[in-house]
Amino acid sequence: MDKILIPGLRTLGIHGVLPEERERKQPFEVDIELHIDLSLAGASDDLADTVDYGKICEAVSGVVASESFLLLERLAARIADVCKQDPRVLKAVVEVRKLHPPVIAQVKHVAVRVER
Repeated sequence: MDKILIPGLRTLGIHGVLPEERERKQPFEVDIELHIDLSLAGASDDLADTVDYGKICEAVSGVVASESFLLLERLAARIADVCKQDPRVLKAVVEVRKLHPPVIAQVKHVAVRVER
């Protein structure tokens, strides 16, 4: 299956359970993998024959920046739902990373990955 990959989309948003996470925006990073048949677009060279990754980036950035969820699981599921709105997307794999999680240990990030 063909794929459109959008790695490392970064946007600020308010997502988290703790009160301090609900008060100010923090950075999130999203990786998106869209499973789609790209044979028509590969033959036609026409944007209308594929999923416009620019529009996906805009929609996902909008979800992260303007909606608010307690759990990364819900944020990732919401992003996957947005990606699947185009019926040509057969499967969406979404990984959401909280880059500065409120944990005692030093970690690079925490992440949730969903497949729809």
